[in-house]
Amino acid sequence: RLKSISEGYASLDYQFFDFQTVEVAKIDILVNHEKVDALSFLTVKDQARQRAISIVERLSEVIPRQQFSIPIQAAIGGQIIARADVKPFRKDVIQKLYGGDRTRKDKLLKKQAKGKARMKMVGRVEIPQSAFFEVLKRTQ
Repeated sequence: RLKSISEGYASLDYQFFDFQTVEVAKIDILVNHEKVDALSFLTVKDQARQRAISIVERLSEVIPRQQFSIPIQAAIGGQIIARADVKPFRKDVIQKLYGGDRTRKDKLLKKQAKGKARMKMVGRVEIPQSAFFEVLKRTQ
């Protein structure tokens, strides 16, 4: 702002006064229970929860949906302080059934739930680079 007002001809002089102590917390971001080091950051302890919630919500909007639910968590140490989920895609497996036997529908839904659970255990989440840029851009 100073640069634009003075059209680049002003200067700023400052003098270092002293150090002050502050309570700082390191917030780790976990995507699908795996820590993402690129998203970890330091913040003042008083603002930690608000910053964590905003980052987690932004990430849940930016990360693309998968076949399984993706938990996004913010943690200080081992304690989770914020969480959001990316909802999975869901195929309607009972669409082709026209009424009739309820047990057949239950069997198909149970089979789908087993497959989703297996995918969640084995599945890896790729975070696109655009998601990193989007989160960093909005935090500025």
